Amino acid sequence: MIRIENLSKSFTLHNQGGAVIPVMAGAALAVNPGECVGLTGQSGAGKSTLMRMVCGNYLAAGGRLVVGDLDVVRAEPRQIIALRRHTLGYVSQFLRVVPRVPTLDVVAEPLLAIGTPAEPARERAACLLQRLNIPERLWSLSPTTFSGGEQQRVNIARGFAHAFPALLLDEPTASLDAANREVVLTLIEEARARGAAILGIFHDEGARARVCDRLVDVTGFTPRAAA
Repeated sequence: MIRIENLSKSFTLHNQGGAVIPVMAGAALAVNPGECVGLTGQSGAGKSTLMRMVCGNYLAAGGRLVVGDLDVVRAEPRQIIALRRHTLGYVSQFLRVVPRVPTLDVVAEPLLAIGTPAEPARERAACLLQRLNIPERLWSLSPTTFSGGEQQRVNIARGFAHAFPALLLDEPTASLDAANREVVLTLIEEARARGAAILGIFHDEGARARVCDRLVDVTGFTPRAAA
């Protein structure tokens, strides 16, 4: 479902005379349907960079990065948009939404975007918000007014609203209390059981041991010149 071959990435420092800094070379991994792969490595090793390339936020310098049947490296912007709408979900650490949109609609939006009727989309959103212990009295409010922990749970609910065939998870259990951590781990297990291919960053060692089928150390993808 996710296949990475000989992937490379560099950054150009335009404010420093156009210096080119290689940050990744020869990256290769595969995530099959129903599998959860965790990325490991020290801070700065390239875990988030790799995730952003999979999502299409960063353009790779070379190699292949296929999600489903789309090579993200060579895809057009409209193809990336379609990929994110139908195939690839992304739970980041931060919630970014349009202000004043009610929380229920924020969570339902991925379903509404693919043509799901409003009533079942909001029912699914309500179910997830309940599971993640967001009080119903808050559903009509914008999540931009919520605490950091509440925003994180809304973000998780939004990411799991649609049954994406592939999921990217960036620290999904960070800063959660024990009860909500358990809910999130169960959601990951349910997604894996239905056949989702999951690539994630889990600094929570207990969570990593529970949901990951295997780990990939991205340190091995660091160019020697940048090591």
